[in-house]
Amino acid sequence: MSQVRRRYEGLPYPKVVVIGGGFAGLEVVKGLNGRPFKVLLLDKQNHHCFQPLLYQVATASLSADSIAHPFRTTVAPMDNVAFRMCTVQGVDPVARIVHTDRGEVPFDILIIATGSATNFFGNVAIEQEAMQLKAISQALDIRSDFLQDFEAALYAQNEEGQRRYLNFVVVGGGPTGVEMAGALAEIRRTILKREYRELESDRMQIWLIDSNDRLLGNFSGPSSAKAKEYLEGMGVLVKLNARVTAYDGKMVTFDSGERMASHTLLWAAGVKGVLLPGLEAAEVPKANRYEVDRNNALVAYKDIYALGDVALMHEEGWERGHPQVAPAAIQQAQWLVRNLRRRAAGAPMQPFAYKDKGSMATIGRYKAVVDLGRIQVSGLVAWLAWMFVHLMSLVGYRNRIQVLAGWAWKYMSWKNTIRLIIRPYVRKATITEQEAAVRI
Repeated sequence: MSQVRRRYEGLPYPKVVVIGGGFAGLEVVKGLNGRPFKVLLLDKQNHHCFQPLLYQVATASLSADSIAHPFRTTVAPMDNVAFRMCTVQGVDPVARIVHTDRGEVPFDILIIATGSATNFFGNVAIEQEAMQLKAISQALDIRSDFLQDFEAALYAQNEEGQRRYLNFVVVGGGPTGVEMAGALAEIRRTILKREYRELESDRMQIWLIDSNDRLLGNFSGPSSAKAKEYLEGMGVLVKLNARVTAYDGKMVTFDSGERMASHTLLWAAGVKGVLLPGLEAAEVPKANRYEVDRNNALVAYKDIYALGDVALMHEEGWERGHPQVAPAAIQQAQWLVRNLRRRAAGAPMQPFAYKDKGSMATIGRYKAVVDLGRIQVSGLVAWLAWMFVHLMSLVGYRNRIQVLAGWAWKYMSWKNTIRLIIRPYVRKATITEQEAAVRI
């Protein structure tokens, strides 16, 4: 046993329990490495998932393991950090215990970094039938689904049946929706056209639906307009000021009463924080987040903190809270680590201030938009910037090399290479041969 490891055993260092190994949770763990704390990371998965590139796994550009990194690989060199794979079921703030499906975990300091889940705004029917993109398993389901649709379209009895299988509806005009729609449009132009020659590629339609009057609502007006121009130039059908109210696995219904036949609906219309039972006094139900002060401490509890998507902090210029994006989560985590170290040294905590470093989204090959304050960049330069930032943000050198190699092959060969139906996706709503021939 090393001398460093011996320092953390049998000593009254505070026990810090971190729930969630996303961007914020992992940043806390790395920041407390080697510090006078005993840290325990809890997560229901055994790996960190780089969510910004999930859509590329879903569209067969990258393999799942290229954007995932095992927690144990990360914490193995950290003598004061441990990991437990479990599902957190609730928190007892009085007894200072976290309840999990594997038993009780005591804590001195609790840090909640549970992230966010897809927000269906209470529409249970859509939640049951639509596809979502928040985890690797869901990305693999989407990959299998669109490939199965291509295969099924070959057996359709007429053009209408083919169109039903080849009509993809993406709901939500934020970065995830825009990037998914663009990736599907590239698949139509390359894979469908070259490898499914029995099908007319123009029978595949990609719809991007948003209830607002423009795409990328948090971006500048010029960047939003440019993204729409790129998508429409790639053949994506953009439908704004439209809200999806129902989906049964066969028909999409809009608030206007209009209906559209579709075998696949991808929901990317919003997120909500993942809350834990036992901390209701700090919940803000309308936002589905915990109210925190400028130190990220839950307002109603002592020594319990929330970070990232699940934290609602009011700050001048951010009265509705900070954006639920990775940069905000990472900044909050880094600042909390500094504050915990200040407190351990007997110094007062200092209030957090968010620094908006800009926004970026990619639409396709050589097509991206980047907002940096008053500066807007689009096209090749923005696309290269997007690739560089995402590549350097990945956890682990192996992942960076894998992603770089995957991108290099894709953009040189013009092919999405990971087109394997290994785990077929089974729908809740099946379509019969007769239904597939119904006219759209």
